[in-house]
Amino acid sequence: MSSFISFALLFFFLSLTPTSSSPSNRNNYVQNACSVTHYQDLCVQTLSPFSSVAKNSPSKWARASVSVAISDNKDVLRYLLKTRRSSFGKRDRVALSDCRELLQDSLDNLYKSLAVLRTLRASEFQVQMSDLATWLSSALTDKDTCLDGFENTSSAKSSAVRMLRERVMRSMYLSSNSLALLNKLMANGL
Repeated sequence: MSSFISFALLFFFLSLTPTSSSPSNRNNYVQNACSVTHYQDLCVQTLSPFSSVAKNSPSKWARASVSVAISDNKDVLRYLLKTRRSSFGKRDRVALSDCRELLQDSLDNLYKSLAVLRTLRASEFQVQMSDLATWLSSALTDKDTCLDGFENTSSAKSSAVRMLRERVMRSMYLSSNSLALLNKLMANGL
């Protein structure tokens, strides 16, 4: 009977030791992954749900980051489609139209990036990384160009333009984080 109690106590103590999926380890995973990004708080906030799956895998973190950027980009596009054009001046309506096109192009580049990140191969790694860097950089540039369209316009300080700019900037920050995580993947390899 004493061996049964010893075994039960041993099992109990082993269950108290932290495992790789403990909250502190999950937090360490996301902190480590996001350490290379410019917008670390946003990175940690948006990528924390992926910690238990991505762990220390640069390719999974890059994939998760692009997935988050896609979701946010789609939300901004939906917002733009719902935005009443009457809230904007004539020049801003042109910028709004351009911004929709640019964000659609950005979304297309993000989708291409995610497709490649899902099929990484060691034999094609350098070519794939080059394509990914081009597409993610383009997605980032598209958002920056969208913001440029609202500079120095008559309603640049209106609440509608201010809210739009905030949403596009957040989306731009997420794309920037994706590019930083891609660079980490390039440095570490598969």
